[in-house]
Amino acid sequence: MTFDPLAERAIATLTLEIAALESLRTRLSLNPQPFLAAVRTILSATGRVIVTGVGKSGHIGRKIAATLASTGTPAYFVHAAEAAHGDLGMITPADVVIALSYSGQSDELLTILPAIKRYGAHLIAITGNVESPLARAAEIHLDIAVAQEACPHNLAPTASTTAMVALGDALAMALLEARGFGPEDFARMHPAGALGRKLLLRVSDVMRPRPQSPTAIATTPILQVILTMTRGGMGMVILIDAEDRPIGIFTDGDLRRLIERGEPWQHLTLGQIAHAPPKTIAAHQLAAEAARLMETHRINQLIVVDEEGRLAGALHTHDLMHAKVI
Repeated sequence: MTFDPLAERAIATLTLEIAALESLRTRLSLNPQPFLAAVRTILSATGRVIVTGVGKSGHIGRKIAATLASTGTPAYFVHAAEAAHGDLGMITPADVVIALSYSGQSDELLTILPAIKRYGAHLIAITGNVESPLARAAEIHLDIAVAQEACPHNLAPTASTTAMVALGDALAMALLEARGFGPEDFARMHPAGALGRKLLLRVSDVMRPRPQSPTAIATTPILQVILTMTRGGMGMVILIDAEDRPIGIFTDGDLRRLIERGEPWQHLTLGQIAHAPPKTIAAHQLAAEAARLMETHRINQLIVVDEEGRLAGALHTHDLMHAKVI
């Protein structure tokens, strides 16, 4: 197959970056000790992780710090140039500094190394040159050397930056594993995100409470049931017993099917037409579970009950959509 030269360049770029990651994986497999030492150092630290760098490494440093912070390791980014002009005050002896520089010779980083050492903070270097000043100054050095950049001139950081960000992700995931950081922890860090809504929102947070749930008893005439359904705005009426327990449900779909059959229905009562038992969910359960039940049973309404099985409220798919659970 013949490719356009631009497509060929794109494919070559991806090929070289994949090769860089394969090489990084091989080195880590053959010698995991520096990586494990970095993980243990961060886990044992009582302070935070400060990620620093300049240029492309600085951009990647921001991403690594954000990933660490969102997965259970308190971290923030400090630009190396700004650190030399006062931001070094953000670093304490209890912290771990991760310094990023592919060459290991960035002047801004080398300038602040004595101060980091003086403070007593741990220093982890991520470079592509084990003999560089930064690598030699660090307690722990993580090697991200690549055979070739994806840039055709071997100048623009490409494969090396891919390796750098991938190693940052590997650190974050290893720390996540070590801390036992789970989905609910992640959701607490992302309360405004989709995962946060799915893992933190309970049915009680999004349901319509008992007073707003359309209900009737078994002897209620069907015409009154229709009025209650219309006023309730949920497309259903819940049949309750004398102890306020839901024992049946009648929906607008049931009404349409009843009329379509052409049989006399005006004399019927709710007890004669409601479906039993109705689908229910506990108020303390996750809203995401309610969404799953609705999808599984292909229903638009779900009755919510308390711990004693009494009516606590009701849910419509619109409620879950409004809360952005679905």
